[in-house]
Amino acid sequence: MEMQTTLPEVIVERQGAIGRLRLNRPRALNSLNRTMIRAIAAALTEFERDPEIAAVLVTGEGERGLCAGGDIRMIYESGRERPEEGAQFWREEFIVNSRISAYSKPYIAIMDGIVMGGGVGVSSHGSHRIVTERTRFAMPETGIGYFTDVGATWLLPRAPGEFGTYLGLTGRDIGAAAVIHARLADSFVPSERIGELTASLSASATADDVSAAIRAVSSEPPASALLDHLSVIDRCFAFDAVEEILAALEKDGSDFAGEALELLKTRSAISLKLTLSLLRAGRASATLNECLEREYAATLGMLSNPDFYEGVRAAVIDKDRNPKWSVGLSEATPEMLARFGRNDGAPLFAGNA
Repeated sequence: MEMQTTLPEVIVERQGAIGRLRLNRPRALNSLNRTMIRAIAAALTEFERDPEIAAVLVTGEGERGLCAGGDIRMIYESGRERPEEGAQFWREEFIVNSRISAYSKPYIAIMDGIVMGGGVGVSSHGSHRIVTERTRFAMPETGIGYFTDVGATWLLPRAPGEFGTYLGLTGRDIGAAAVIHARLADSFVPSERIGELTASLSASATADDVSAAIRAVSSEPPASALLDHLSVIDRCFAFDAVEEILAALEKDGSDFAGEALELLKTRSAISLKLTLSLLRAGRASATLNECLEREYAATLGMLSNPDFYEGVRAAVIDKDRNPKWSVGLSEATPEMLARFGRNDGAPLFAGNA
């Protein structure tokens, strides 16, 4: 009888001068679990030590995307009875995000298709971030009672104006041009040329060769209608209180502002206030690791947050898309939010270096 070979959830291989990481859970949109995070970490160490590897290339298997996020179903199922499992997943994931940002070799992420949540963490911290016409990028956490993590509280505040604030609070998905505008990606490559790019990268010997290979197949992305509304975004999302942002959107009166207002009203009040607070703190931070430490403390508070479990239930478990949040904006007090700033365990990084 012929033996069936099951490929690992992260396929690690050498292809010429590049080390390849192929996320391989296509039925789950390549969502990250702890096994995958550990495989990525081990491969990064292996490739960094190998003098014959010039760069690392990260892609997603299947036709639908790079990665739709982290394994929130696992955290939902274990969070109340075995919170240490969720805490350990986030710890290891955030450390990998930091490693990618500081990686000593070119780290190339092809952000084709869906790139959300944890998928942002394994791509937008890289040195070379490539989007295609199929890219659908989002940090949708406020819609599941969570907050923007994986270092997004470092990345989003560095987008022009208040565009990052808009993305973090609304969770809206965006295409290639908007991702590049937000400084979350660098280059647009038509999906039909990805194979050509991969072949060129495999022959690269230096960082300059990597950049040249990407430039050779890059072009201008299709225009984004969202970018026509930057003045409204900058004006209405410039406040440090969610209530003021909502009031500004209501006062603006445009169709775009109205749509944003209605979207924010569907989000968890706790998530909105926590996300805005972390984004503002991230804007004032000196390093990514400072933001990741802050995010890790917030994840520990999430394990006792009823909105997180209700949001995952509505989006992933029952899929009724009708979460019943525990409190409104007026009830999401500073005292309630304080529990998301405490980390009673070990820090992720010594000295936040």
